[in-house]
Amino acid sequence: MAIHFSESELSERRQAACLAMAERGLHGLLLFRQESMYYLTGYDTFGYCFFQCLYLGADGRLVLLTRAPDMRQARHTSMIDDIRVWVDEAGKNPADDLRDILDEHGCRNTRLGIEFDAYGLTAYNWRRVEASLQQFCSLEDASDLVSLQRVVKSPAELEYVQKAAALADDALEAAIQLTGEGVFDGDILAAMHSAIFSGGGDYPGNEFIISSGTDALLCRYYSGRRHLHDDDQLTLEHAGVYRHYHACLMRTLLTGTAHPEHIAMYGACADAMQACIEALKPGRPISDVFDAHARTLDAAGYREHRMNACGYSLGTTYTPTWMDWPMFYEGNPVEAAPNMIFFIHIILANSGTQRAMTLGQTVRVTQSGCERLSRLPLELIVK
Repeated sequence: MAIHFSESELSERRQAACLAMAERGLHGLLLFRQESMYYLTGYDTFGYCFFQCLYLGADGRLVLLTRAPDMRQARHTSMIDDIRVWVDEAGKNPADDLRDILDEHGCRNTRLGIEFDAYGLTAYNWRRVEASLQQFCSLEDASDLVSLQRVVKSPAELEYVQKAAALADDALEAAIQLTGEGVFDGDILAAMHSAIFSGGGDYPGNEFIISSGTDALLCRYYSGRRHLHDDDQLTLEHAGVYRHYHACLMRTLLTGTAHPEHIAMYGACADAMQACIEALKPGRPISDVFDAHARTLDAAGYREHRMNACGYSLGTTYTPTWMDWPMFYEGNPVEAAPNMIFFIHIILANSGTQRAMTLGQTVRVTQSGCERLSRLPLELIVK
């Protein structure tokens, strides 16, 4: 079997979820987030793009409703014993199967939590669930129940995060080695992925960001590759991934001779990064980190060129994104706690001059502050 945590740890996680349900007066929980399923049971799949639901009762009982291709997947990667298959056929509504399962488990006329904030629960599927469960039970948004547990990492999880961080470093080193005038950036992207897969890593929750030339100002993946020019700029944002745990890095690499504006932008990014590091402390709202980011960049004259957020939590996430809850933005009241993992990114994009500069790293919150997980320096990279 391919379960990456001990049964005792998985059991402790489920017990904590059941306790949280009891505190909210919930009879059970309908899980549609693949991250929650993986966290509580080890279940690992991309089948959540179809209708799939894991029921966790407040009494600890589990039932997975899924399609036939994921039945063996669940048996191989999870500790779930009760796996039900809904049949693909014309006119089939799997939400009706879900209602029958819930009826078996005494859920009629009870209050159930449901993960509305889930890529596995599309508006189309929600309408089917809503119709099937109407007048059967009451549903309460519990999207945060398991997410609140997941944000603080266990020792076993931290081992995977450290491995992911090492793979992220390997990928960046491969990119730096290849970068130069005339190099095809598709070769750089291939080398980064090769470093991670060769190191035993996994696919990331979203595409790597690789953009160059005037497109280096973009911080999303787009289709289309090019060859680097002299005095070019290459923005990279990527994640090392191990057992689905992510550790991210972000850099803007330069070729040829660094333009004075690039040097000034890098200096502002480095100052902002240091300010963010100093602001990230346990017991403090994570909005402090964004405030430090904004204050530093605004004072350096980059208000119109910065972003309105400067990072987010990392953990085990599935497509379409590696971004996890919570995020660094103005007014976010979530308090940092030891063993939270965050990606801090500083991004500057000047559309007028078409120049960009970025700096990003993954950190772990400690008892008194935070520590970097990368072995690589934060220096300006010019090739």
